[in-house]
Amino acid sequence: MQEEKILEIYCDGACKGNPGIGGWGAYLRWGDIEKKLCGWAERTTNNQMELQAAIEALKAIKRPCKIRITTDSNYVRQGICEWIWKWKANGWKTSDKKDVKNVELWQELDRLNQIFQPQWNWVKGHSGNPGNEMADYLANLAIKNSMSSRD
Repeated sequence: MQEEKILEIYCDGACKGNPGIGGWGAYLRWGDIEKKLCGWAERTTNNQMELQAAIEALKAIKRPCKIRITTDSNYVRQGICEWIWKWKANGWKTSDKKDVKNVELWQELDRLNQIFQPQWNWVKGHSGNPGNEMADYLANLAIKNSMSSRD
């Protein structure tokens, strides 16, 4: 019996200043097929770029499949796996009744998460994980490209 393929997604965000110019990167691998995605934003935060990376990776999926997303952001992994249920139940408020930061991004990630139902994993950043290192490279490349496009 053939083992089912898993779409491996690695996501990362980066920011020069916080807020500042930010970049996101996503590295997708399906067996031998690879796809690299990246983009940037003018005035953003690291957390926003971490979320954007996961959103853009999920938006790039063309058909249902088994998915494993790996991020080095505890904010993203804990947010989507643990905190989001209480936020939604509380009308997108935190436990201390404050508005959830980055709510539009969380709502979009939640929508996509419900469609694709990926498994979420965390990996320590800059620890030598090849997929995570590629996502980090793509996020920083996006920042570099954004800066050179302004010259």
